[in-house]
Amino acid sequence: MELDLQKYNVRTDLAVEAKEMAEASYGGPIPGLNEEVEEHNGIKVTRIDVTNEAASQQIGRVQGHYITLEVPGLRNQDTELQEQVARTFVKEFSGFLQKIGITPEARILVVGLGNWNVTPDSLGPLVVENILVTRHYFELAPDQVNDGYREVSAVAPGVLGLTGIESSDVVKGIVDRTKPDAVIAIDALASKSLERVNTTIQVADIGIHPGSGIGNKRRGLTKDILGVPCIAIGVPTVCYASTIVGSVIDMMKEHFSGSGAAQTKQIMGMLPDLGEQDRLALVKEVLQPLGHDVVVTPKEIDEFIEDIANVIASGLNAALHPAVNGDNVAAYTH
Repeated sequence: MELDLQKYNVRTDLAVEAKEMAEASYGGPIPGLNEEVEEHNGIKVTRIDVTNEAASQQIGRVQGHYITLEVPGLRNQDTELQEQVARTFVKEFSGFLQKIGITPEARILVVGLGNWNVTPDSLGPLVVENILVTRHYFELAPDQVNDGYREVSAVAPGVLGLTGIESSDVVKGIVDRTKPDAVIAIDALASKSLERVNTTIQVADIGIHPGSGIGNKRRGLTKDILGVPCIAIGVPTVCYASTIVGSVIDMMKEHFSGSGAAQTKQIMGMLPDLGEQDRLALVKEVLQPLGHDVVVTPKEIDEFIEDIANVIASGLNAALHPAVNGDNVAAYTH
């Protein structure tokens, strides 16, 4: 019987990882996929544009613009580095808004997706807690609003298991009633790489599908559904046990490579010769019947999630309100 590898695909929400896997299968750069990479002070910025349907099919991502900030040093809880990341995020996100046509006067609704009772899924609600909301001032006392602020509202709609209502339906109702010009949705993601968990921020203009990172099919927050542009901001906070096992096999292969092919073969058997998809299929075939293909998050997630939520909230406040800058940005978060 032929094994269907489709259900064993590596699950990732990150465009950079999807691109890496697609190029490995394709055997080189993919036409219609444009990439710019910059690295400065330990912050790697990757800008990916998926420009045609062929590239979209190859990478498994909707046509659009993606920005990824990778900062391995965030694991060290370096306050100065966090401030640098927030400044870089402000610069990149401000340019991103201009690129997709969101004007400085546009009214914004910030949506914090996720379950505030589950730490690795609480990113969205934590960011919303620290967003500078101003819509009520524009509604109730517009003459008292100083220059340098725009109309921003924010909501954390919860998850289907808590409310009994799809997040998309809640947000759609709010959009219809309050009429923002754009939605910014923040959510936790899944990664195939342990190194990227809690150290990576992705921005995309394609909207978001809550729960997709852990295999839950939910109605998305997209321009087609909401009627306004939807920008997705995400941080990978989990990965699957099966992808960790696959990564460990790669590390072992590299570790034993200096011992010679014969010894590596003796220790690891045929595992090093298997392709990534075949190896993942084997691991999942073993784990899934036992119910052990668990979703994993680092033990330091409590501190990480607070720090990264603060970085994103600080960056959003400064990017959305010109009056917020490096001197006063800390006054709006906690």
